[in-house]
Amino acid sequence: MTLQRSPLPILTLVHQATSTPGLVGAILAEMGYRLDIRCLAVGDALPPTLDHHSAAIVFGGPMSANDDHLPFIRQELDWIPTVVTAQKPYLGICLGAQLLARTLGAKVAPHPDGLREIGYYPITPTPVGRTFLPRPMLVYQWHQEGFEVPQGAHLLAKGNTFSHQAFGYQRAYGLQFHPEITTTMVNHWTTEGADQLAYPGAQGRTYHISHHRLYRQSVEGWLRRFLAQWLTTPTQAERAWGECHSPSHAQSMAYRDRSRA
Repeated sequence: MTLQRSPLPILTLVHQATSTPGLVGAILAEMGYRLDIRCLAVGDALPPTLDHHSAAIVFGGPMSANDDHLPFIRQELDWIPTVVTAQKPYLGICLGAQLLARTLGAKVAPHPDGLREIGYYPITPTPVGRTFLPRPMLVYQWHQEGFEVPQGAHLLAKGNTFSHQAFGYQRAYGLQFHPEITTTMVNHWTTEGADQLAYPGAQGRTYHISHHRLYRQSVEGWLRRFLAQWLTTPTQAERAWGECHSPSHAQSMAYRDRSRA
C-alpha cells in the first residue's frame, strides 16, 4: 500500500528511559514517518498542541493510569484531550490505552480475581471490530490492570481473562496488548521482570520465547495493515457512529419501530 507521507513527525511517548517504540517504530520508519520520542518521566515536555505533529502514540510502562500522584501521569491525563479534540490519530498501547480510557471517563482497575496477562493470549474481534481485527489472533500481553469501555467508544476486540482488549473512539484507538514487542524486548522484559512471571495468570519465560517465534509474523502482518489504516482512514468507531447517525439509518430504524408496533 502506497501512503502519502506526512511532513510532520509522530509524537511518541514512552515511560522509561530504556523504552523504545519497538516494531511500531520500525514499521513507521519504513513508511516514511519521523518519530519525535519523548519521556516525561525523565524531564521531557509535552507540546501544547499537536499542530506540529501528525499523530500521537502513548506506549506502556510499569506505572498505573491511576497514579495521579506521579506528575508525568497527571500531565498525560490532562494532555490527552488535546489530541482527541484536535482529531489527530491517537494510539494508546497498554498504559497508553488505559490513560485514554480514564481521560474519557472509564474505569481502570486490576482483575477482580487478581489475575494478570503476561505472555501470549488470544483475542477475538467483536462484530463491529472485524475491520480492525479480521480474525482471532494471539498477542503479547504484560499487565495487571484493564480498562472499561468509555461511553461513546466501541469495543473492537475481546479476551478471556481481561475481556476488553481494544476500543475505538473517534480517531483514537486503545490497545491492551503489545503489538510493538520484538524478540529483543521479550528477552529484556522476561529477564528484568522475571519476578512477575510467578503471578497468577502469568506464563513462564520459555512460553514467551517459543510463542513469540510462532506468532510474531502474524502479529506483524496485522500491525502493518493496522498502522496504514490508522494513519489514513477514520477508525471503525467513527464509521459505526456515522452509520448509526446517518439519515438513512434513522429512517430504517423508524420503519422497523413502526413494523413492530
